[in-house]
Amino acid sequence: MQVEVVLDAAARIGESPVWVAEERVLYWIDVKAPALYRLDPASKAQQSWRLPGDIGAYSLTTDRDVVIVALRDGVYRLTLSSGAVALLAHAPFDPVMHRFNEGAADARGRFWVGTMFDPPEDAYAKPQPAGLFRYTTKGGLQPTGNVAELHNGMAWNLDETLFYLAHSYAGVVHAYPFDAASGSLGRRQVFAAIEKPAGIPDGAAIDCEGGYWCALHGGGGLRRFRADGVLEREVRLPVSQPTMCAFGGEALDILYITSASKGLDASQRAREPHAGAILAIHPGVTGLPREHRFTL
Repeated sequence: MQVEVVLDAAARIGESPVWVAEERVLYWIDVKAPALYRLDPASKAQQSWRLPGDIGAYSLTTDRDVVIVALRDGVYRLTLSSGAVALLAHAPFDPVMHRFNEGAADARGRFWVGTMFDPPEDAYAKPQPAGLFRYTTKGGLQPTGNVAELHNGMAWNLDETLFYLAHSYAGVVHAYPFDAASGSLGRRQVFAAIEKPAGIPDGAAIDCEGGYWCALHGGGGLRRFRADGVLEREVRLPVSQPTMCAFGGEALDILYITSASKGLDASQRAREPHAGAILAIHPGVTGLPREHRFTL
């Protein structure tokens, strides 16, 4: 499958691509820049919003000028027109050792955000799990009881009765019965397991057939699992650390893929000149025409 380099961003940890159809743009982040970006793939024009701390996740909102951003020490409101950030909720963990990682809004406008163990590079600490949270304007930041050293792979199935969530270091993607009205999760089942040599399950996207596309961080590819969890195909990429994918383009027939360069040594960078780039493929299946936004 032909892979296009959309933008040689050289991101340290490019993440969380989100296509906005009415603007024909792709939002994405570099966790360690840290910054939020708005890219026009056609013209390559890009805007950026620098942030005061590592950004692990974000959600566009019902106010087109406002984005909810999960930074290392809390959840903030980012006003795009001014660049101002305002604290909404403190992180319920030690932000020196953990940070928020990956988030998504559901159909009712709730913001789901996970965490990861991410201490300073010179710290020799034993990995500790932390929680998955649900944030609303009225209820604030609430724990869900789900803990992991690294949350990833958030997505909902076609009728939004299942919530997918990867525990990346365990190499497992779980499927949870999802109650859209209450936002509660049922008892999890293993949806897919990723063997360690293949990489760890990172960000994901759902296609119009219910297929679950999973980035294999450290494994240099994507895997598509059918709705029943059966592996259907694997796509190889020219980067070893793809991080997440999202459908976009006017027909939702393009799969955009973010990637990371962090952790690669000089020889690896020489072999991967596009590490940290935004890539694109035409997978032969389209995405879903639904755009979930956080409700302010």
